[in-house]
Amino acid sequence: MISIKNWQESLIELKQQGIEVPNFDVNKLKENGQKHPVWLHFGGGNLYRGFHAEIAQRLANQGELTSGVVVCETFDNEVVDQAYHAYNNDFLEVVMHEDGTLDKRLIAVTADSFYCNPQNEASFSRVVRYFEDPTLQFTTFTITEKGYGLKDPNGKFFRIVAEDIQNGPEKAQHTMSIVASLLYKRFLAGELPIAMVSTDNFSQNGKRFLDSVLTIAKEWQNNEFVPEAFIAYLENEEKVSFPWSMIDRITPNPSQSVQKILEEDGFTDLDIIHTQKHTNIAPFSNTEVVHYLVIEDQFPNGRPVLEKAGVIMTDRNTVDKADTMKVTTCLNPLHTALAVTGCLLNYKSISEEMSDQDLVSLIKEIGYYEGLPVVENPGIIDPKQFIDEVIKRRLPNPNIPDTPQRIASDTSQKVAIRFGETIKKYLAKDKDAGQLTFIPVAIAAWLRYLLAVDDNGEGFQPSPDPLLEDLQKQLTSIEIGVQDQQKIHEAVMPILANETIFGSNLYKAGIGEKIEKIFTEMLTGIGAVRKTLHQYVTEFGGK
Repeated sequence: MISIKNWQESLIELKQQGIEVPNFDVNKLKENGQKHPVWLHFGGGNLYRGFHAEIAQRLANQGELTSGVVVCETFDNEVVDQAYHAYNNDFLEVVMHEDGTLDKRLIAVTADSFYCNPQNEASFSRVVRYFEDPTLQFTTFTITEKGYGLKDPNGKFFRIVAEDIQNGPEKAQHTMSIVASLLYKRFLAGELPIAMVSTDNFSQNGKRFLDSVLTIAKEWQNNEFVPEAFIAYLENEEKVSFPWSMIDRITPNPSQSVQKILEEDGFTDLDIIHTQKHTNIAPFSNTEVVHYLVIEDQFPNGRPVLEKAGVIMTDRNTVDKADTMKVTTCLNPLHTALAVTGCLLNYKSISEEMSDQDLVSLIKEIGYYEGLPVVENPGIIDPKQFIDEVIKRRLPNPNIPDTPQRIASDTSQKVAIRFGETIKKYLAKDKDAGQLTFIPVAIAAWLRYLLAVDDNGEGFQPSPDPLLEDLQKQLTSIEIGVQDQQKIHEAVMPILANETIFGSNLYKAGIGEKIEKIFTEMLTGIGAVRKTLHQYVTEFGGK
């Protein structure tokens, strides 16, 4: 039997099973990282464990990284206690091929982990010490897109942010406020240089990251918590950079089927952890083979040779093109379309949806025929080949236990990028997006999803979304069978006209009425979603 907690005692058995183990001095790497890390990572969830940690370990195996990564979790303290500390910060990474084979590697590159919140004084003081250390070169972040948001759709600061502004850097609660407070400590330590790298999955992430931190810092300056020189420090790229990035690797929640395979291989202590804050994590991560990470090469305090671990280092413009290609055309819009329609049609996995010809036709139309004509080739990745890989190889992979329910989370925070950017490009190109058909189908399906009734007429629980309650309240008057056009218009108009949600007013864009029509067709009764979807892909597809 092999325990993740004591894996070093089972090295011979691990190697006999073909499991990749570290070929560096694990204890020395961790000791160095605990004393003087060069790399901190914020967000200890599955994406870090299924990608960033692998990158770090590849570098360590080559002698290019000699101090372990320190993980800072700002959302869920149970993740640190149950998934990191309980296993000496080690875990098993499982890479799942399309043919069912699994690559397994023992990841032991995480030096330490902390719940990074000022309320936890002992842990937070350690993180502060790292930010005051000249050795620290960069931080990476996977805190999800909503982690950077400071205001509600009405432009008002969230309550927690407003409290942070009034209370100052010593009592920060919101992640962006916590980061700003840590950077203030680094400023006070001698204006030390650092790169703050968002690797979260949305366009121009570095810009939004900088804007959020600056917003907090300027409010603190107005309240005389910090000097003007701190603002100048944050705005000086030679001191503090916020590189843009594009990241792509599907790292779903831990799979029970993977757990079962590992247990049959002799592993113990692999129970999937479900925290009170609804985080799903385990002593193992499962992920796909394909991966991309493109980062703007702006690191004022130096960096490891990330290229040796497969990271593409380039300029900001190229990163932006690569990210725009993926997020607005080649992957993310397809994912969201599959997510909301999959929930309505009672699918439990993305791979199962890929056997549904109507759904495959829908995403092909959105990707190949509506997205590709207006996306710019970044040069480092071919857009059509990228979509080919997504549709033919990645999404159908039955070994990726990803669900439409997971992907449907926070859809209100995603549609402005995943669909809104393509709509904007049609507006810029033709001053009218009316020629679009399948992006409107996907948006109509999202409205239908918000009713929390599937295509069989059965209720379901929509995935978490910060605007879910408000959006559902707006649609209270709509029920299956309602065909009152005026009532439908009055209900959906405030949503479709909301530029915060979609990036533009969809009526001014020329597709608001079309979305209303498709939504109405999806309301006619049981099976109307399927009927409408099939009708559109049959009558309008491939044109």
